Amino acid sequence: MTECSKSIETVETKYFTFANPPNELALESGEKLGPITLAYETYGKLNEQKSNAVLILHALSGDAHAAGFHEGDKNPGWWDVMIGPGKCFDTEQYFVICSNVIGGCKGSTGPSSINPKTNKPYALEFPIITIKDMVNAQRHLIDHLGIEKLLTVVGGSMGGMQVLQWMVSYPDRILSAIPIATALKHTPQQIAFNEVGRQAIMADPDWKNGNYYGDSPPAKGLAVARMIGHITYMSDISMIEKFGRRFTPNKQLLKFGIDFEVEQYLRYRGDNFVKRFDANSYLYITKANDYFNILNGKNINEIFKGLKAKVLVIAFKSDWLYPAYQSQEIVRACKLAGVDVTYCEINSTYGHDAFLLEVEEETHLIKHFLKTVLNGYGD
Repeated sequence: MTECSKSIETVETKYFTFANPPNELALESGEKLGPITLAYETYGKLNEQKSNAVLILHALSGDAHAAGFHEGDKNPGWWDVMIGPGKCFDTEQYFVICSNVIGGCKGSTGPSSINPKTNKPYALEFPIITIKDMVNAQRHLIDHLGIEKLLTVVGGSMGGMQVLQWMVSYPDRILSAIPIATALKHTPQQIAFNEVGRQAIMADPDWKNGNYYGDSPPAKGLAVARMIGHITYMSDISMIEKFGRRFTPNKQLLKFGIDFEVEQYLRYRGDNFVKRFDANSYLYITKANDYFNILNGKNINEIFKGLKAKVLVIAFKSDWLYPAYQSQEIVRACKLAGVDVTYCEINSTYGHDAFLLEVEEETHLIKHFLKTVLNGYGD
């Protein structure tokens, strides 16, 4: 095994609890939430100057487990190909942090968590949350870790939205930002795909208006929602290359059975997702994505005004869920505000999933970018 291919070994998830009453976290909705627990993982070591911290921000179905292996796991964290010794985010150089967002279901406070007022799962009593609320919670974790300034914040898709929110909410707390395959706001089409997924969940009789904890979850509805999502994550070309019109080896004789390989793939993805994700979290997090609008009534040339951080925007040619023009809008907003921004569009056929798969290209771009950030920081 070469230096560049090493993986972080066994890691443990840590937990940080804050916002205890009466100091609950004020949410954008006007409601308050507390106490809040954030699940997070760290990789590498924080240097004495506390200047080498990188915050990784996950997408819709991600979690704090970005790299390495949990005890007994066969598969590493969701971005292990990018985090570790000699990799893009070299853990011999950087202190990497990743936390599960509020509203999630992998250790952070969300609708499946116990509501201290009722001693039952929150379910739909959980307040509506936004991307801004997620970032505000993350800032408390960064304070807890004693980090004044992050070297960079980086994430794709919903993670990219969080990056943009950091650029607006806490511009003085970051030296650089890397939003990947994301947007300033959701389009009607992006909202529409999410709404179809939500309706699939809520149409499942097992959803029971969100009160399914301790009983059968709305597995069929959540599986369909995930199937819809997976279609948008790929591209026409990647589907042709991966499946073509091939039939499954055990073609079923039933009417409307699983005939094509692509059907089998979608069923597999949907069924696996149900085992690891909470349906109510899916509802809350997709809604947070849809509410996201970093403009928030401002002109495009105002949103990043005064931002001193360097910015690297990455997009992918075949991404039709978050098409490249949306990344170009981020670049335009940065340039209008006088922000030091670089734009890279990668010629990939993977569709939106490219941000998880185009490891070599992203590594090359991000390593070079972080060198320029470090050089500027040393001046």
